[in-house]
Amino acid sequence: MPSFDVVSEVDLQEVRNAVDQAARETSTRYDFKGTNTTVVLQGEEIVTESSTEDRLRAAVDVLKEKLIRRKIPLKAIGGGEPKEVGGGRYRSEFKVNQGIAQEAARELNKHVKTMKLKVQVQIQGDRLRISGKKRDELQEVISSLKELDYRIPLQFINYRD
Repeated sequence: MPSFDVVSEVDLQEVRNAVDQAARETSTRYDFKGTNTTVVLQGEEIVTESSTEDRLRAAVDVLKEKLIRRKIPLKAIGGGEPKEVGGGRYRSEFKVNQGIAQEAARELNKHVKTMKLKVQVQIQGDRLRISGKKRDELQEVISSLKELDYRIPLQFINYRD
């Protein structure tokens, strides 16, 4: 029976490269001199810190630009509210979202069910497996999920006949 998996994955090496590029740019740009601005990847979390809220926002813009250049969707990055951490410093923490959460999986499952196609949806941990007898119906599900523009990036893998 034909099937495919719906996942939400991010290449952490590309995220690391984007963070390194952003850190390099903030350390060399003239408008960041003397602000002690840092951009660091800690596990699956990106931490930006600066001496002023304005420079923090500029550093976040540099980070987002580098992520986009590396083809990492900004939907894959969550959080980032600027907070004052003391000593006149400001910090933003971004979480790299990996996998589809249970709530999101249920919403996607409901969306597929409302299409009234003869396909089965199984939630398998942090991914969805969609299977059906007709390949055309599976391709219709893929195109519908692409058009949905969901809040997390979706990839379609392991397409099997």
